[in-house]
Amino acid sequence: MTGVAAEVETAADTERSAVRRQAWRATWLLLAFMLVNFADKAVLGLAAKPIMHDLHLTRTEFGAASTAFFSLFSLSALLVSFLTRKMSSTTMLLIMAFLWSAAQLPMAANLGFAALVGTRVLLGVAEGPAAPVALHHLFGWFPPKDRALPVAVVNAGAVAGIVVAGPALTVVIKHFGWHAAFGTVGVIGLVWALVWWKLGRDGPDSGRTAPAGTAAATPGAAPVVSYRRILLSGTWLAAAFAAFAVYWHLASFLTWTADYLQTVAGLSTTQSGYAVSGEAAVAGVLVVGFGLLAQRLQRAGRSRTADLIAVGLLVLCAVGTALFGIVGSPAVKVALLVLLMPAGAVAIVCAEAAVGRIAPAARRGVSLGALTCFFSLAGGLSPLVVGRVVDAAATPAAGYRDGYLFSAALLVIAAVVALVWLRPERDAERLGVL
Repeated sequence: MTGVAAEVETAADTERSAVRRQAWRATWLLLAFMLVNFADKAVLGLAAKPIMHDLHLTRTEFGAASTAFFSLFSLSALLVSFLTRKMSSTTMLLIMAFLWSAAQLPMAANLGFAALVGTRVLLGVAEGPAAPVALHHLFGWFPPKDRALPVAVVNAGAVAGIVVAGPALTVVIKHFGWHAAFGTVGVIGLVWALVWWKLGRDGPDSGRTAPAGTAAATPGAAPVVSYRRILLSGTWLAAAFAAFAVYWHLASFLTWTADYLQTVAGLSTTQSGYAVSGEAAVAGVLVVGFGLLAQRLQRAGRSRTADLIAVGLLVLCAVGTALFGIVGSPAVKVALLVLLMPAGAVAIVCAEAAVGRIAPAARRGVSLGALTCFFSLAGGLSPLVVGRVVDAAATPAAGYRDGYLFSAALLVIAAVVALVWLRPERDAERLGVL
């Protein structure tokens, strides 16, 4: 009997090891997925100056083109997330990647402003659900206590997209033109889709609803919790507002920082590209480091400490953003950009992990989609608002200063809200989510 028990235990260990390998393979593939996702977003901001020059656009018009990306982004994030209840997230991610390429490749041709706006709308529709579906897929592979680090790794893919895209796409733009940069990210998206088609698989806790008359899709699934209770919980609301503030800051950063560094600080195209990449590189290190620390704290029963660290980093980002808009020295601006402003990136990781904690598997995809739907509204508003503020100001420097100070104020308010109401463990217990 002992020998049989040992064989059963060995088989179980082997199976757990295989699942863990598959889980981390999915994590690395999703990291690449988010890298491509953010490279797609970043290419417009990196090429801002030549695009405005070639298409004869004001900053308000260019801000409108950037905002077009977000016109259906939020709605798509919410509506498509409902499909996670019935449809394989593996298939959904594959379709998204193909659509990204379909949106980017036309701009490799010499098309005008209308085409730029149209392709950005299509890209926004395809990329809106990317983060919630990717995280829903990821959570299907990991139990709650082991999610913090994988979530951080996947989010690091987002900032890695800026790290890689900054210098690489700047070189492409400088030597081959901005059309070639759009073509490059389109082809990369196709390559990822082919790899995912070969290797992508759903995890054991996919959260998909079983067909009528059959057993539940997930053994021992948690009791159904209404969306109303989840979305009106203090944790979801605080996570949504904190993510909104960070995304406002991020959208403005991606759209306008290269132009600001070149127009106001006097940096060259290459220098501004490296500065943007440096900020993203530090953000990536902070995100992964925070994920590793948060996972250890959660396993030790100290998840609240991780949330407090995220709040502190949010305040640090606000301070750096305010000073960035005020100080005159280009060297100090770059130092603030690289050393303080990346700190806010951990707030989105914290928000997504918190929502994943309070939502049972069957409600997880939509809860994450609703989170993305809300905070991505900032992505549509921020570039347009900042563009108009800069155009209306006496000088670009004055307009950008006001834009950065507003972002800093929003980040401080978000930190206070998160400090008071972001309590995922408490709300998970209240909602009956194990």
